[in-house]
Amino acid sequence: MSAHPLPTLRTLDLNLLKVFDAIMAERSLTKAAQQLALTQPAVSNALRRLREALGDELLVRKGRQLEPTVRAQELWQAVRTALQQLQASLAPSLFNPATASTTFVLTMADATAAQLMPGLLAVITEQAPGVSLRVVPLTTRDPRRLLDAGQADLALGHFPAAVAELRSRVQAGEAVPFVQQRLFAGDYVCVMRRDHPLAQAPLTLERYCAARHLLVSYSGRAVGFMDEALRALGYTRRIVLTVNQFFTAGKVVSQSDLVTVLPRHFVNVTGFADQLVLRELPFVAPQVHLDALWHRRQDSASAHTWLRAQIIALAAQAFTPHNTTPAPDGQPGLPP
Repeated sequence: MSAHPLPTLRTLDLNLLKVFDAIMAERSLTKAAQQLALTQPAVSNALRRLREALGDELLVRKGRQLEPTVRAQELWQAVRTALQQLQASLAPSLFNPATASTTFVLTMADATAAQLMPGLLAVITEQAPGVSLRVVPLTTRDPRRLLDAGQADLALGHFPAAVAELRSRVQAGEAVPFVQQRLFAGDYVCVMRRDHPLAQAPLTLERYCAARHLLVSYSGRAVGFMDEALRALGYTRRIVLTVNQFFTAGKVVSQSDLVTVLPRHFVNVTGFADQLVLRELPFVAPQVHLDALWHRRQDSASAHTWLRAQIIALAAQAFTPHNTTPAPDGQPGLPP
């Protein structure tokens, strides 16, 4: 695009930024138009005007999707934050579950979704029938980039490195842009089919390492927490298969000679727990923590506050004392 004077708040139609936010969130002019209750030509025209004002294509069509440029990605973070903060300031306490039509975007693994989503759906159906939920795949152990970009409102999962860094920065007196709430702490177990050879004898460290393993990896990397723990002891294991879902892992080991490591609390919600045998790991393994993580800009938003309260209550019910270790008491935020 040709060079031209950069826009200012005085010359730029700020309504274009609201349209831009919707297009970036949906990656579709049609869906953005539906969200904004506008016609598609009106949305197309708004995007054209913003492109001309900023001198950048912003979104480029690739197949059926609109792919953002680098400039669009940078701009969206600032625009979404500003719009959300403005909305929270204008209506800080107007969220009414009974009449709300909010859409919440959550990111979590399938094991967490299986445990929490039935209860959360029941709450939504009874208390907030106009509210919608979108659960997007969790493909990382550090969801801060997703939260910062506004691609998810809330992340639920095991984020040890991210949480440790946030705690360190808080203890150093730094301001951090994210808030974390520990929902529960549990443990991992070795899982195999009922008639697996290893199910007939005590599981020693040598037998564990000699087995053929299946690894659940969100990112697809063929190394996990257990490999790090084994390496510290001078051991390694043979990973034959890597998948990105706990359900898939459980099903595969129930029908093969592979063994895997799953959160203990998850086994009972697989639907085929009777086909599996659980064995304590023969070495000291890291705990599995379920944390809620969100951007600080959402912290005082009444809709987000309501959602978090429902999830915290459901987690307390879903992760029962007989199969988990209760999380330490504390206030929401980064525990000491």
